[in-house]
Amino acid sequence: MRTIVVGAGAVGLAAAYRLAKAGCEVTVLDARSAGSAASHGNAAKIALAESGPVPAPGVILQSIKWMLKPDSPLYVKPSLNPAFVKFMLTMARHCTTRDFRAGLETTLRLAEGTMDLLDDWTRDGVAFEMHKAGVLLAFETRERYEEQLASLDIFEHFGMVAEHLHGDAVQAKEPVLNSRIRHGLFFPDDRQIEPDSLTQGLLKRCTELGVEIHEHTPVRRFLRRGDAVTGVVTDKGEYTGDTLLLTGGVWTARMAAQLGVPLPIRPGKGYSVDYSPSPVPLRIPLTLEDARVAVTPLNGFLRLAGTMEFGGLEENINPRRVAAIKQAAADSLTGWDNPPGEARPWAGLRPMTPDGLPIIGRLDPLPNVYVASGHGMLGLTLAPATAEIVTEAITTHRLPPVAEAVSPRRFSRR
Repeated sequence: MRTIVVGAGAVGLAAAYRLAKAGCEVTVLDARSAGSAASHGNAAKIALAESGPVPAPGVILQSIKWMLKPDSPLYVKPSLNPAFVKFMLTMARHCTTRDFRAGLETTLRLAEGTMDLLDDWTRDGVAFEMHKAGVLLAFETRERYEEQLASLDIFEHFGMVAEHLHGDAVQAKEPVLNSRIRHGLFFPDDRQIEPDSLTQGLLKRCTELGVEIHEHTPVRRFLRRGDAVTGVVTDKGEYTGDTLLLTGGVWTARMAAQLGVPLPIRPGKGYSVDYSPSPVPLRIPLTLEDARVAVTPLNGFLRLAGTMEFGGLEENINPRRVAAIKQAAADSLTGWDNPPGEARPWAGLRPMTPDGLPIIGRLDPLPNVYVASGHGMLGLTLAPATAEIVTEAITTHRLPPVAEAVSPRRFSRR
């Protein structure tokens, strides 16, 4: 079976790798360099402890308060575009306790075997930088800490039991945190992955397995025979196949619309800044929960990542939002004093959906087109599980029960 995968981020390359392992002939196409879009500058986390959907109780009210603050953790750029308004209104309807808890449970069920899959990849020769340091969710305010407590029972159901820290116990756990941080939840099982090393490791292993990879090859249109898609037309020629898998991140929406099946995927811009060497001797990866900023130590550098900006497809960098991320580190980390070694800030577009869950499965009514996108801030976290689901779907036409909750069909039913 010949499969064309459009999109070479973490999700697309993971899927290509698993499809090749399952015996498929695979061609991967990407308009840019592999792994250079949202995968490149993410928070570098397998973030199970932070896998709650973006639509959450209180988010709409909070976003209205933050509307006039372009440096806020969540910023919605005002727009009267009908598609944007519809997306935001649909997201607002999902900002309920019931939907949030259901979405969190679905995400954790999807990711249940992620750590085992990552270990399988390394045993199979996929080489990448991975750390097993856990994560410390750090809170300045009791209010944010108690918000997090409301969903701990779901994490515990999946065997993720947090260590609760208060007062000086927070600094005893991570001495770099200053006294502003008064509460903490330490999850020992989360991991960290340097994303560029992962995409390069997957690229190398895919090539060894016979996968054809064509970078800087944008897809312009699709070839059809009835309802089936038989291939794609690119700037470098035509590529044909038996199945098509769309893993183009935020640009998946345009491709699906071109195929006549609109999907509600909108960009949520995120930012990151790297420092080399690390300005502080951080032992444990952190998320500064009040500012929504991740602080991830990696080999030779430290990454700050955060913010969510709903707007258009522009990838320009807003200096105020970068400054807010750096200020969060300065406010919370001992010894952070205008550190040297700062790399150029990065901004990328995360593929967001109105219910906060990815879109994985066959793109009805097209018989041979599949989609794996809409992972939001969890592309790295959910890439291994997504690869398993789409490989099973393409090779056996079966899906695990959990895939029903993330099926593209959920949007056509409404």
